[in-house]
Amino acid sequence: MERGVAMRVISGFAVASAVTMSGAIAPAHAIDVQVARACDALVARAFPPRQPGNPASGSARGGAKDQRDYFNKCVANGGKMDEDTPPKSK
Repeated sequence: MERGVAMRVISGFAVASAVTMSGAIAPAHAIDVQVARACDALVARAFPPRQPGNPASGSARGGAKDQRDYFNKCVANGGKMDEDTPPKSK
């Protein structure tokens, strides 16, 4: 009998932990396809590759974090970015 009680306690703890952890995760919000495409094009224009036609060569300006931040800012602005404020270059 003691083993059955212990299993119920352990399984109850596992369920409670799963419920607690699932509530802590923030839901992801979907973005519009047109906004994502516009922002992707703006990122490609703002961060050109070092060697034209070779995206594996890396960016001439900034790194992956800079590109990700620029994309996220673009999405937050609805796919529009100020053209007069280029991203910081390294």
